Amino acid sequence: MRSMASSGPTKGIAAIVGVGPKLGRSIARKFAHEGYTVAILARDLGRLSRFADEIAREEKAQVFAIRIDCSDTKSIKEAFEGVLSLGFVEVLVYNAYQQVSWHPTNFTDIRLDSFEKSLAVSSTGAFHCAQQVLPGMVERGKGTILFTGCSASLNGIAGFSELCCGKFALRALSQCLAKEFQPMGVHVAHVIIDGVVGPPRGPSGSRRTSFGEQHQQSLGGGGELMDPDSLAQTYWHLHAQDRSAWTQEIDLHPSTSAHHRILY
Repeated sequence: MRSMASSGPTKGIAAIVGVGPKLGRSIARKFAHEGYTVAILARDLGRLSRFADEIAREEKAQVFAIRIDCSDTKSIKEAFEGVLSLGFVEVLVYNAYQQVSWHPTNFTDIRLDSFEKSLAVSSTGAFHCAQQVLPGMVERGKGTILFTGCSASLNGIAGFSELCCGKFALRALSQCLAKEFQPMGVHVAHVIIDGVVGPPRGPSGSRRTSFGEQHQQSLGGGGELMDPDSLAQTYWHLHAQDRSAWTQEIDLHPSTSAHHRILY
């Protein structure tokens, strides 16, 4: 665990699981900006620590980097022992998924261990992470759990069985938890990212060319990339919603949206 800190925490902990250089980092930065102590979790601790240093410096916030492997139950338990030692987890964002090929894979060529790994990361990992934080949320009568999905959460896509099955299960988990725990004060929502997320826009609004931009045609889509900082605003909005009008699922896509773009 690594931290860079300024003043003491004024709010609960926001735990962001699955933090990479795009969406996860932007969500973490947004919650840090809003005054939360942030725990960022991913497999690559070296890169994660650099993100923690960067966000803490820019937002003058407490940011902790904690390694997690969302396909490993033991790793999840150990990681959340660290997260929960920081205090009450008020927000959980589950943004992890198993990277799959950008090209369709013939079903008979999919290896069982690869299929099981994708299910473990997309859905079983989310199950375990939610179980770690829900008791505290229920005890306090408040909390937010946000799951990141994609268009594969809604539609089976030929050649992408690994991704679709895990994401279908994640959506079902979100709906079940919403019905069970929202009456207890816990807001649960599923965010469908129907598009390809690019790097954040710079001050001029320009972007660097990304891997996703180079390969999105193979996914059946083209055109505008989604700005992770703009997406992060939606995650914050969901958390800040009044409980009299909670969103349970939201579908986000660029204005030039095409069908069946599946990666975020």
